[in-house]
Amino acid sequence: MRLHVAAYDVCFIQSGLKKVGKNYSNWEVVEAVPTEEAVTFTEAEHSLVRILRAWSGINLENVPLGERWKNGKMVLQSDDPAYQSKEVPIETFFHKIVMMRDRLRVLEQNINSHKKLDDEDKINLQQYITRCYGSMTTFNILFKNREDYFVGDSKE
Repeated sequence: MRLHVAAYDVCFIQSGLKKVGKNYSNWEVVEAVPTEEAVTFTEAEHSLVRILRAWSGINLENVPLGERWKNGKMVLQSDDPAYQSKEVPIETFFHKIVMMRDRLRVLEQNINSHKKLDDEDKINLQQYITRCYGSMTTFNILFKNREDYFVGDSKE
């Protein structure tokens, strides 16, 4: 319900949003909700963020870089002196690693929920993703927290 000077915006299940004059007196209480159970805007916002994290594949969390790497740089240098070296801020490189990890997770979710793939196809595709995680474990050194690490197949 939204409050206006002369009316309320009320959302009805069957007819949607309607304006109802403040002088309307035939309200019927369907369910009274005590004020201590009311949800604040902030609580609703936090709930929405949790839903987006779970379903959108968008990284909304701050994955921390290991302390020793902050403000560092990655240097790519050719063995051939004719080529200049390339310096990349470690935070930029780390952000791309985190994006790769998140995209692999989204791909994994999409495979697992795909309606046209049978279980055997899902398992086969899942094994490729696990191998990708295994290939990315080299970059675990950059993460501050172990729970953010890439984890591959323990046989590799």
